[in-house]
Amino acid sequence: MNAEDYLEGKVLLIDKPLEWTSFQAVNKIRWHIKKKFGLKKIKVGHAGTLDPLASGLLIICVGKETKNIHQYQGQEKEYTGTFTIGSTTPSYDLETEIDQTFSTDHITETLLVETTKQFIGEIDQTPPIFSAIKQDGKRLYELARKGKSTEIKSRKVTISEFELTKTSLPDINFRVVCSKGTYIRSLANDYGTVLNSGAHLSALRRTRIGNFSVNDALSIEEFIQKLKME
Repeated sequence: MNAEDYLEGKVLLIDKPLEWTSFQAVNKIRWHIKKKFGLKKIKVGHAGTLDPLASGLLIICVGKETKNIHQYQGQEKEYTGTFTIGSTTPSYDLETEIDQTFSTDHITETLLVETTKQFIGEIDQTPPIFSAIKQDGKRLYELARKGKSTEIKSRKVTISEFELTKTSLPDINFRVVCSKGTYIRSLANDYGTVLNSGAHLSALRRTRIGNFSVNDALSIEEFIQKLKME
């Protein structure tokens, strides 16, 4: 590989680590590509944000391939993770502290499985207040962190698969296949509401985007080492 290969366009599959923002991953990769080939400038962007508290597949487009980012963004996605039943947080995940707790005495395996069926297909979903969506020129999480409330419009999303893979209350492990724009944090919150017990997202990993699998992805360190050897 040479500088021209990257400038002409490449798709990189990166396994984003926990606690990194997608922006940090893009910046790190851009810096190393520029350093390796002595470039002053090269376009690098990602095709779909992963929250810092989520790990997994990040599609990073380099050079002319950045023009195709929207095509990758629109593809179906698969996630695995954990919902914690019986408590909620304002952010619907572990970014904020637990604010309410609920009884789980009525929760059974049958109820858990039957409730998943209510979320299959096209559903209305309200994004979390702690999200990067813009409203009136401000990102929602900026308003949320200032303690400001705002009305958030619901959106249509499609969940084609939603299955529980392990139950060890209060934690349940899941696998979800969904459309662009689906918030798994919102799914956790809505699922808990229907269960009448509350729930929040306590772990999340993106395993697939379209035909791209996290099994084919490199860690950031692996990519850097590979780049140094090119």
